[in-house]
Amino acid sequence: MGKFFALLKLGIKYLYRYRRRYSFLLAALVFCFAIVTLITSLKDGMYDSVYYTAQSHYAGDILTLGFYSDTTRKYLGQKEISAILDAAEASGINPTKTVKRTFGLSARVYYNGTMMELKYLQGCDWDNEADLFARMKYEGAPQYPFGDDGIVLSTPIAKELHANVGDRVTVETETKSKQKNTGYYILKAIVQDTSIFGYYKAYVSRVSLNHLLVYDDGDCSSLGFYLADPNASEQKRLDLQKALDKKILTGDLVYNRDELNKETDKTWDGIKVMVLTLPVYLSEVSDLLNAMNLITYVLYGMMCLIILVSAAVTYRLILHERTKEMGIMRTIGFYGRDLNMVLWTEILTLGIISLLLGFFFSWLLGKGLSLVSFSWFPSFEIFMKNGRLTALYRPLTVVFNVIFIFLILAFAAFSPVFRASRKELSGLLSGEPL
Repeated sequence: MGKFFALLKLGIKYLYRYRRRYSFLLAALVFCFAIVTLITSLKDGMYDSVYYTAQSHYAGDILTLGFYSDTTRKYLGQKEISAILDAAEASGINPTKTVKRTFGLSARVYYNGTMMELKYLQGCDWDNEADLFARMKYEGAPQYPFGDDGIVLSTPIAKELHANVGDRVTVETETKSKQKNTGYYILKAIVQDTSIFGYYKAYVSRVSLNHLLVYDDGDCSSLGFYLADPNASEQKRLDLQKALDKKILTGDLVYNRDELNKETDKTWDGIKVMVLTLPVYLSEVSDLLNAMNLITYVLYGMMCLIILVSAAVTYRLILHERTKEMGIMRTIGFYGRDLNMVLWTEILTLGIISLLLGFFFSWLLGKGLSLVSFSWFPSFEIFMKNGRLTALYRPLTVVFNVIFIFLILAFAAFSPVFRASRKELSGLLSGEPL
């Protein structure tokens, strides 16, 4: 054991001694690891921001929506809601929270002679979703409680209407029989949301929206389940689907928007319940992020070439200079395996130092990018958290990048190290090339 630590210490000592020779390879490793880590962490951060935004918008990790046979209206009555809740308990999905939402149809908001179309009019249970509204960023101070007469508008809507907190606005929507109905609301808060989900969006209480739509108080459009582990949503969706199939009419499982559109284009009688996860709605965004994977793969290839070339040149120069030195080490009692361990200690220590510096450099670059405004990029807010591009360092992704760099470094160093440790003593002492 003493010899083992002595060899480790010797390897580190030689790394320091030949630090100038290793400097080019060190710089290459730091640069490559920093760039690869930055790209992968930005991609993970962007998807996490998209998922968080979508989770808030759709209210859950698993969603159950009721589609009427005319497909223009989403509705869940007491029969469907009871069946879904029973299936959720039977399937053991164990949600951390269950949320009801009601969606308005062909909604508009009026104020002082100005009208704005609403892309999303959502009815929420204020108390049940208090954590969501507590996390939102508002223009000015909101007026609590929101109540059944309160409405929350996104910033673009409020600006176009020239409405301020405390003003009284009129909301128009279609009832379940496609008649127009209106309600009066007090603007209680203006939320800073300019993403594609929130640009033309308004929140009111679910019960008040149900009254406008001529629904019963307990009805809704969707029933969402939040999970402790969103990564388990797909498996739990399968379990919920199996339990629900036995109770009411359900649609086939779909995995993207195209499949969802095809499923809702079919004909059926009554209400068909679809069990969805957020990746179904985010399939188009996922395609965009998958394109970033192609960039990552290209970068991996480029980094691989840079490291291989840098390592090959570095080790060729260093080992060529050290042949006589290694011959002397063999003469005084070092075996080939001892030389092998000393050289690998140098390589592994260099790799560890490079990765630590590379991670720090990546972190600095990520912090720098978080200070850059992307407001000029339309709808890019969906990829940002609190208005900033944020890198997310997932342990699995970082470990993969570390393994990737070490494998390339080991591949580049294996042949010269093997030849140096197996070289004949006479060849080493004479300075014969490896």
